[in-house]
Amino acid sequence: MVRLWSLALLVALVVGGAPAVAQAQLFLASRPHPDFMIGPLIVRASVGPELGPVRVDVLWSLVIPPGKSAADLDQDLYLLWPSAVTGEAGAAAPDGALARYVEQRGFTVIHTGRLPLFAQNLYQLDSAAPPKRVTDGAPFVTFIRDGGPLGLTFPATYIRIPWTPEAANRTWLMDLRLTVDGLIKPKRASWVENVFWGPRHLVSISFSDVRPRAVFPIYFEQRDRVVRLADDPSQLLVNFADADHLKIDEVFPRSSSRRLSESLESTAVVSLFLDKSEGLTPQVLTVQFGYFSGLQAWTPILIPALFFILGNAAGPLLMRITMRLGRNVAARIRVGRGGGPPGRDTGVVLSRETLALIVPGETTYEQVLRLCGPHAEEHERLESPERRTLIYRGRRVVPHWRRRVGWLATVGHWDVEHHEVEIVVDADRVSDVQARVRRSRLAHPEGG
Repeated sequence: MVRLWSLALLVALVVGGAPAVAQAQLFLASRPHPDFMIGPLIVRASVGPELGPVRVDVLWSLVIPPGKSAADLDQDLYLLWPSAVTGEAGAAAPDGALARYVEQRGFTVIHTGRLPLFAQNLYQLDSAAPPKRVTDGAPFVTFIRDGGPLGLTFPATYIRIPWTPEAANRTWLMDLRLTVDGLIKPKRASWVENVFWGPRHLVSISFSDVRPRAVFPIYFEQRDRVVRLADDPSQLLVNFADADHLKIDEVFPRSSSRRLSESLESTAVVSLFLDKSEGLTPQVLTVQFGYFSGLQAWTPILIPALFFILGNAAGPLLMRITMRLGRNVAARIRVGRGGGPPGRDTGVVLSRETLALIVPGETTYEQVLRLCGPHAEEHERLESPERRTLIYRGRRVVPHWRRRVGWLATVGHWDVEHHEVEIVVDADRVSDVQARVRRSRLAHPEGG
């Protein structure tokens, strides 16, 4: 017994680094060296948009060897399932012998119950007749190993399938129904992938995988009772409901087939035929898929259109923001010798020196135009054609420096000066000069 557990531990260490397969099946007989086989075998998982617990149907029949009868095969079958399952509510009492069997081998029982077991007549598959319920169901025990050097194991389930004559009748298929939680795994993706393509999930089912640490010791002890596959077509199969909103990204292996169901409405079917020559080599069917809403179906069109609209709308906005930011920077920072120009003039701003050259009674109209320029408003009255008024208006923006470092200077604020000069000309001679200046403070030179 010590050598047995040492070998089991060694094999578990060797295979422990391999990626865990979601589900697996392995049939065991009650007696060693069974001469019957399983065929056909169909492991069918039913997936829907709700992505909750998955119903798995294990359908099979027994192949009786020549010279044998159903009476010669009268024995219970056992099924190793390396995950936790949910039993049927209100079922008969669980089987205490199963619990004692796994506890004697160092495992801890975490759940017991019974699974529904049916028999389906092959000639009534297309009829409305419900499948036939056989026995009180299949008792099961779910267990873990919570000690040892490798720590806690994943749950595994040991199921006893009671003998029924329909199992050896070639016109019937047995149907063991399980509800499995956690069969669908979310695929890791970035938020960009989730936004553009929606969340993606993985579902995997397999056959003949004995690598899980909770399964391997039981298999190794009863490996002479393994029931082999017959030549009948056996397959792993996943039904996806609501195929109109389903997107299948990848299927592994590539030899798997994808089609619409012949009997189920809006259902996509992914299947993989099992190769009996592989022996106990794990055969896995993995599907990466995702369900999408009506809005997500338009995502490839809506996202580019949204970017186009936002680009056209954000262009002017960004330009305004950039111009405003540039204006604010230009208003606060000046570059140039002495920190930049002392001020900015618009219109006509006459200096005091220029005004001092205009002498009432002496300066003529032509001399005023030469001194002050021709850009003036000229007012005259009809009753006094010889009397004219020249008005010069200008604006000067003056910075008030805060700090200066070489050619770089910062501006604390700006003062704006509004200059207005009125020159009255009577009989071609200046008779009066009036100059007015109004000052105010600005945050930036273009603000007033």
